[in-house]
Amino acid sequence: MSASRAAGCRRMRAVLKSLVLEPDPATLPADAVEFAMLARMMIGPADAAGEESFDVTVCTPEWLARACSDAGGIYNARHHLVVDLESFDQRALHAWLSARVQEVEAQTWSGIGEKLSRLGFWEFEDYTA
Repeated sequence: MSASRAAGCRRMRAVLKSLVLEPDPATLPADAVEFAMLARMMIGPADAAGEESFDVTVCTPEWLARACSDAGGIYNARHHLVVDLESFDQRALHAWLSARVQEVEAQTWSGIGEKLSRLGFWEFEDYTA
């Protein structure tokens, strides 16, 4: 492949630009036995301005078991990330999510969005033109 043709095949990469957890983990009771929180990731191109939201529910196995029971025994857990209650660490979560995002590359931003939507709900996931 020629150098000019190879240059035209440059792949885009994504980066986690910010992460907001709702509720703030600092507000969880010290004696919590389960939790679930929304993690809103703002993700954009590594080499350009702009970002789009990807949401994932961060929860404990205990919360997930209760949600499954409350739903009648079957619970669609798409866009969920299960964490251990005792060892939950917000910095470790941020690092883990950032690493997953940085692994993604594609020819187009739409291609990146499609791949990242396997991890979190992309704000344009079901968008059709």
